[in-house]
Amino acid sequence: MTFATLLTQEQVERIHEASLEVLENVGLLVRLEKARDMFARHGCKVDSETQMVTFPRAVVEKYRKMIPPTFTFRGRDPKFDRAIPTDRPILVTGSSAPDIIDPVSGRERRARSDDIARIAHLVNELPAYDVFSVSTLADDAPNGQFTLARLYPALKHCLKPIRSTTTDMVDAQIILRMLYAIAGSEAAYMERPFVTHHYCPVVSPLTMDHLSTEAVMYFSEKGLPVYPSIVPNAGLTSPMSMAGTLAQGNAEFLAAAILMQMVREGTPTIYASLPTIADMRTGAYASGGIECGMLHMAFAQMARFYNVPSGGYIGLTNSKVNDAQMGYETGMSVVAGLLGGADMFNTGGLLDALKAFDFAKAVIDDEIFTMLKRMKRGINFSEDELALEVIAQVKPGGSFMMSPHTAKRMKTEAILTKLGDREARSIWEKKGASDTHTRAMKRANEIFAKASATLFSDEIESRIRAEFPNLISGVLEMPK
Repeated sequence: MTFATLLTQEQVERIHEASLEVLENVGLLVRLEKARDMFARHGCKVDSETQMVTFPRAVVEKYRKMIPPTFTFRGRDPKFDRAIPTDRPILVTGSSAPDIIDPVSGRERRARSDDIARIAHLVNELPAYDVFSVSTLADDAPNGQFTLARLYPALKHCLKPIRSTTTDMVDAQIILRMLYAIAGSEAAYMERPFVTHHYCPVVSPLTMDHLSTEAVMYFSEKGLPVYPSIVPNAGLTSPMSMAGTLAQGNAEFLAAAILMQMVREGTPTIYASLPTIADMRTGAYASGGIECGMLHMAFAQMARFYNVPSGGYIGLTNSKVNDAQMGYETGMSVVAGLLGGADMFNTGGLLDALKAFDFAKAVIDDEIFTMLKRMKRGINFSEDELALEVIAQVKPGGSFMMSPHTAKRMKTEAILTKLGDREARSIWEKKGASDTHTRAMKRANEIFAKASATLFSDEIESRIRAEFPNLISGVLEMPK
């Protein structure tokens, strides 16, 4: 697939040069002493009093060239493993929304661990999804189990790769204990890690925090899959210009990526981002803006310049319901991202600028990405597909409907939509005149009615319960 370019080659090179200038002359405020020591040992200039780190150009160039060109997500079942860029576009659910649209009442409320079980089951059954990034928080999590109450139901009901985060190093150790129990041993898990860790170590503008930076360093050192995201917000945490936001955001990515290489050379990562331009009328977080899609196109070009996989939160919406705004904001950005060369899309299920998960939106996104994956497949230009002999056989005024050429391709050449209605208005009205949201919820409920086929064995469940006796139930059932 040939990618669309938003930037010229000269502009790509200028962003790279500008980022090197920022890193060398401005630097980053690095709050974690361990990270400052790592930078200092590998040639960066560190001021221990101000906690500022500056990056000589030669150091950046040396370590950014060590980043591998691929990244692999692994699932509990190897058939769901996905590698980028080979398997692009990768569809990932949006993550960590505090609220959920209740599937029974349709009203927004705080999300719970049982909601995560339902979402995991839905994602496991919807074919376009590749990775389940735990979509919500769990308001019912017992003390000391903030992440455990999210990750346990996700793993219990989804065999696809899981993406998660942790709050601090104590939390990380708790999570690893559970993962070792599921795998059977630490050695078994290290041989095949089925959870990918994700953090935002760089807080724009140009600041490395304590906890996320420490986690990225820890998982990099252990050789476990982890990657960072950079989140510049033009007008608030980056310059109120796309070019300035690209320069700063690219510098932030390079700083995080080379830290990972300093910890462990050859550590795979993703050039992941969520760039936005603030709506300066109110300061609103405008993740549904077309500028977000444009910035993703540009960051994807920068990733190709570095030969690194790319992606991020592409296809978000500020809409609170599944309406036209949701459709055009999600649709325009994901198409821009795909054509621009992004590999990974954290899109599925989120409304209201990442604040609420909606089951119908998740089903709609599955259909959107079925179309997007068809677009990526492109057009086959073999002689058989050009069909010159078929055209000659049918002749002017004929019909291709009964041609064997048509019958062979009728289920593969075009997407046969499950949600999109294509029937005549009269037939649509006879069937109830339902809208897309209604049809999506109907499909979600059909999936909810199916028993989970991914449950842990009694042996695994016993090991988990022995480690965590007060763990949430993780039962898959509809809310009352």
